[in-house]
Amino acid sequence: MDQSIPKNDFIGHEEHAPAAKRSFLFARPDHKTGIVSWLTTVDHKRIGFLYGITSLFFFLVGGAEALLIRTQLAFPNSTFLTAQTYNEMFTMHATTMIFLAVMPLSAAFFNYIMPLQIGARDVAFPRLNGFAYWVFLAGAIILNVGFIAKSGLPDVGWFGYAPMTAKAFSSEFVGDMSTDLWVMGLQVLGVSSIIGSLNFLVTIINMRAPGLTMMRLPVFTWMTLFTAFLIILSFPAITIALVEVMMDRNFGTHFFEVSGGGLPILWQHLFWVFGHPEVYILILPAMGVISEILPCFARKPLFGYPIVVFSGAVIGFLGFGVWSHHMFTTGMGTVATAAFALATMAIAVPTGVKIFNWIGTLWKGHLMMRTPMMFALGFVWMFMFGGFSGIMHSAAPADAQQQDSYFVVAHFHYVLIGGSIFALLAGIHYWFPLMFGRKVSEFWGKLSFWVIFAGFNITFFPMHFLGLNGMPRRTFTYDGNMGWNSGNLIATIGAFILGIGIAVYFVVMVYTYFKGQKVGRDPWDARTLEWSIPNPPPAHNFDVTPKVHARDAFWYEKNNKAEVEAEKAKQAADDEAHGGIHMPSNSWFPIITAAGFLIGALFFAGHNTFDHTMSDLLGKDIHGWGVMGAIIGGVIMFFGAWMWSVEGPGGYHLHPTKADGDDAASSH
Repeated sequence: MDQSIPKNDFIGHEEHAPAAKRSFLFARPDHKTGIVSWLTTVDHKRIGFLYGITSLFFFLVGGAEALLIRTQLAFPNSTFLTAQTYNEMFTMHATTMIFLAVMPLSAAFFNYIMPLQIGARDVAFPRLNGFAYWVFLAGAIILNVGFIAKSGLPDVGWFGYAPMTAKAFSSEFVGDMSTDLWVMGLQVLGVSSIIGSLNFLVTIINMRAPGLTMMRLPVFTWMTLFTAFLIILSFPAITIALVEVMMDRNFGTHFFEVSGGGLPILWQHLFWVFGHPEVYILILPAMGVISEILPCFARKPLFGYPIVVFSGAVIGFLGFGVWSHHMFTTGMGTVATAAFALATMAIAVPTGVKIFNWIGTLWKGHLMMRTPMMFALGFVWMFMFGGFSGIMHSAAPADAQQQDSYFVVAHFHYVLIGGSIFALLAGIHYWFPLMFGRKVSEFWGKLSFWVIFAGFNITFFPMHFLGLNGMPRRTFTYDGNMGWNSGNLIATIGAFILGIGIAVYFVVMVYTYFKGQKVGRDPWDARTLEWSIPNPPPAHNFDVTPKVHARDAFWYEKNNKAEVEAEKAKQAADDEAHGGIHMPSNSWFPIITAAGFLIGALFFAGHNTFDHTMSDLLGKDIHGWGVMGAIIGGVIMFFGAWMWSVEGPGGYHLHPTKADGDDAASSH
């Protein structure tokens, strides 16, 4: 509802063709269907869907890379992969899973679910939201260009420790461009993450429905807020570090090169100031998802809601103070090591509080063991297991033994895959009926859960013993007399079982999308506001502006129907008096600006290699074409940004009635 626009400008009911307002040069696109509607969309639900599809694609890519790694390690002295290819695979596996799978899958839920949970029409800046997605896609393309480029893939690990990122090192083994693309791709992804986080912050703070106070926010929305803060505060550190690497590699500076007075240890500090909060950037959204699912299927409110919220804030705060526990073995000194060890142990307290609150929610509940509940309980178990081994790392003497061993590999996979991925898979099951109006088969859903659960534990549990027996991480092969043969073979068999489980999960989801059982509104008898609207949600989300009376807003509505219906009727009249619902028009300029970003960044990172390649193809020396490509990309980017600023607000108005929502709901 936009009260600043005269009522005569309003268009009318949704059934009438919505007319985009003519802007400075031309009208904004108003396609409702087709490829153009997706390329120009500013709808938070569609953008969330794009994030989801893209991240699930890269989840499969990262999983395939993991299977190659495990196949290489299945037997001693294996030659399935060369050492160079192995290094490239584990670099791309970690980078892909963290930045292109788990983070954007969380962003998919932030985009799709959060505005619905707070009763908003959209996010605060819809075009900026679209731009964040297209920039994310640009970063993903840049990171994966090595699959087709002559220089190959980066081989520096997702941690990129100096001096492995030095120019001379990468020139000798993989050419100039692979590490440059890795550096540039991460910088572009950082731009996307910060833009999206600022948008979510403004949306949650300013666009909550009337009555939705901060202490009535759903926990998932709270975790979205904390995650956005963590991204905004931690990403500048890695951005500075990446710019310094880029300067060292291309402009002759010596931030990290010892020969020029640089400090390689500086990279580790900057990297882990970002890297440890990154763990909570990955896990806090998962905690939010679980905090929505457990109360729904336990038929109880979340136990200790304020404590769950504040413990999330404490986890985020402490996450910034423990980065050096990744560096216990670098010789920081006794005082620094003791301080970071204590801070790391302290972070177990709020984490344990959350787990106790989840158990308290389940205690004496009427548990409905549906598929989302199964994945949620799997998360709780495996996150606890990973947390226990994490406490072991907080003790510096124990960490000195476990550092860079497979024990660490087991620990962070239990936290990030057993934790984040299980929770996000649970979230897909839970919100699938809301997104698509169809429900996954319980039999096939539970079958995929048990295969994934078994495969995961068979893969990663033996790694604890491999690590304790001294097997180093990042090794591409091992001798048959080391005593690691059985553990590695079992882990590899488990990885393929896990892969089969993931394949079953995806097949079931695709089948359900086309042929799954149709369900009506609120199939889980849920508690939060997103379930109060038809499924799939209409473009305008809510027919009338919702009013919130309690923490579990929709649960309150269902138990106080007469009062809520009277309020909705009055609110509908108020909305109508002010002209209905103001909807934003689509726009071409987010994708055009992002395309300029992609072209400029790609050519800037690979201008030397591009010139060499063109010289080889044309049979004569070519200079400056790569730089010219970077300049053209910059021009397109600034053109898109300028046109974005002058294209005008656009938008149209809808006058949905109660019948619209009822019709949509009854159609399923």
